[in-house]
Amino acid sequence: MSRHALDELGLGPIWIRRDQLAALARDAEPDEAPAPAASPVRDARQAVVALSGTATTASPVAKTSRAPVVTVPDPRTRPAPVESAPPGDSARSRDIAAMDWETLEASIRSCTACALCENRSQAVPGIGDRTARLLIVGEAPGAEEDKRGEPFVGAAGKLLDNMLAAINEKRGDGVYIANVLKCRPPGNRNPQPAEVAECAPYLARQIALIRPTVIFAIGRFAIQTLLQTDAPISALRGKVHRHGEIPVVISYHPAYLLRNLPDKAKAWQDLLLLSEQLATANR
Repeated sequence: MSRHALDELGLGPIWIRRDQLAALARDAEPDEAPAPAASPVRDARQAVVALSGTATTASPVAKTSRAPVVTVPDPRTRPAPVESAPPGDSARSRDIAAMDWETLEASIRSCTACALCENRSQAVPGIGDRTARLLIVGEAPGAEEDKRGEPFVGAAGKLLDNMLAAINEKRGDGVYIANVLKCRPPGNRNPQPAEVAECAPYLARQIALIRPTVIFAIGRFAIQTLLQTDAPISALRGKVHRHGEIPVVISYHPAYLLRNLPDKAKAWQDLLLLSEQLATANR
C-alpha cells in the first residue's frame, strides 16, 4: 500500500502492521465511540460501504467482551443465490427480480418511484466487477457521486481505496461497489423508510446477480438494512453475519472515519476479519 497516498490524507500513522496491532488493542478503549446524537436508527451519515482482501490472512485481533465469530458453512464454495425479491413482494419487485444487468441499470437510471428523482443530477447504480467476490454496500450517493454517477468518490472514496489497498484489493478488480439508495437524498440527509423500500429490489437484484463471496457493509444504515437489525455497530463488529448464505463483515463508513481518526484502529481490525473471510473462501 502507498504510504504517500495515506500521508496526503493525513492518515499515515493510522494503518499499522499486524505485529503492532496487539499492542494497540491493549491501549484501545473497550467500546466504540458513540455515534453523534441524531435519529437512533436512521442516522446513516456516519457509515456505509465495504472492502475486501485475499493476501492478509492474520487471525482477528483479540477483543474484550466480544461474542465469538459466527462460522459460515462450507466457505470454500460461492454462496447460493440470494432471493432477489424483497419482503412485500409486488409486481414491480418481481419485474426487477427478473432483470439482467443492462435492463437493471437502465431501470435504475430512469427510476421515478420516489421523490428523490426530482432533485438528482443522475442515479448511481454502482460500479465494478459484475462477478465480484467482494460486494461493498454503502448508504447513498453524496453531492460528488450525484455529479459523477459513481459511488464513493472524493475524500471518502480515496480513503476507501486506501483501505482496499491495505488488504491487497482494488476497486473494480473483483470488487463491486453499490449503495442502498441509488439517488442522492437532498442535503445528504438520512434515507427515509419509503425511499429504502423503493430501492430495496434494486440492491436485492444486484446481490443475486453478483453472488459475492463476502459482503462488506460499512456504516450503520447499510448494516441495519442488510442485516435487518437496529443494533448499534459496537454490538455487531467483530463477528461474521450472514445475508442469506453470504457472509457479511461490517465496519464504519469512510466519511465517519475521516472525522473520527481514533476509530481507524477498529476499522483495521474489521479489515483483517474481512481479509480472513475472503482468504478462507479462496482455499
